[in-house]
Amino acid sequence: MTSELIKAIESGSKNAMLKKRIINYYIYNGNSTISELSRTLDISIPTVTKIIEEMCDTGLLLTYGKLETSEGRHPLLYGLNPDSGYFVGVDINLSSINIALMNFNGEIIDHRMDTRVEITNTPEGLAALCNLITDFVAHLDINPSHILSVSVNISGRVNPDAGYSYSWFNIGEEPVAQVISDRIGYPVMIENDSRAMTYGEYLRGNISNLKNILFVNLSWGLGLGIIIDGKIYLGNSGFAGEVGHYPCYDNEVICHCGKKGCLETEASGNAIHRKLVERVRRGESSILSAAIMENPANVSLPDIIDAINHEDVLCIDLLEEIAHNLGKHIAGLINIFNPEEVVIGGLLSQTGDYLVQPIRSSVRKHSLNLVNRDTNISLSRLKDKAGVIGACMLARTRLFDGAYSQRANGKNGR
Repeated sequence: MTSELIKAIESGSKNAMLKKRIINYYIYNGNSTISELSRTLDISIPTVTKIIEEMCDTGLLLTYGKLETSEGRHPLLYGLNPDSGYFVGVDINLSSINIALMNFNGEIIDHRMDTRVEITNTPEGLAALCNLITDFVAHLDINPSHILSVSVNISGRVNPDAGYSYSWFNIGEEPVAQVISDRIGYPVMIENDSRAMTYGEYLRGNISNLKNILFVNLSWGLGLGIIIDGKIYLGNSGFAGEVGHYPCYDNEVICHCGKKGCLETEASGNAIHRKLVERVRRGESSILSAAIMENPANVSLPDIIDAINHEDVLCIDLLEEIAHNLGKHIAGLINIFNPEEVVIGGLLSQTGDYLVQPIRSSVRKHSLNLVNRDTNISLSRLKDKAGVIGACMLARTRLFDGAYSQRANGKNGR
């Protein structure tokens, strides 16, 4: 029955559009009465009553008792039926995948975190990703036909409206979102991983009362999510937020994008790994020295984070250097955007104050006092769950709410 609604929404019928508006209202405001819906949405009470009855008959809505009032009749409260539809979120990391199931009410009801698998940028890697999603769905204790959409987080350049990734799985002419959809049998959308983390943090990280937010994703690479006036900002073609590839240095270090001197080469997990290897080979000591001398590739970013949290002096020193580099350029972003909050997320945020304190110090040094004094710098509340929660939320939001973002127009197709 929810699938029939999706088809109706895609057809653009007036009745379906009214149902879509009502669903959006319940998503963002919770349970309410018919009179409240009528007043807020500016729809007549008879029309709202008729549509609510239809949605209850098809199982989309439930009654949640009566609203206690001081006088008169107690009106019925209506709200979303949490089991009427489900959404799957997939968060692809460098060496693992997080995947979760969310019900219609926005509650995560099942998840697999940190599934260790390396998804390669090949047709075989894409097939492995599709198999992981299919296996997750097969083991869910729900009716799989009630899954309404799947959202997949991919790093790098992503145009969510066109469904293309220009950094990963850009294998054929067909949009990768459509390729995955054809293979797993559900509607699929894709999103840049940093933007998805931003959206998850915004809705579930206790900052939804704010309107202007920057989310810095400091993991192996460096990404940025931007919220302006309560909406995720995509840019013209969906590529906004590539702060890691801002040209900042004359260091001759080749970034993975192929250019030299990107901010990411001095402020990222990749940078701290490279610098750690260089300094250990020059004779400096770390608890990771033996592993590095044997094979640097065997030392992962989680290994470095663990060393920092165990007070490894060399790793802490390198983290502070990277944090000061990053803070200087966050100061520039604060001068440009004047946000209420800058949230530091991603893998390296797991180092806590070792990271955030030197960032704050650098921001104070390099930004304008009148601009930064009302900007709070904080660590991600959702931590490693920000991406997968954001993916689930996006799967629902983009299906029912066209106001998700300042839309990327996708006019160039690919």
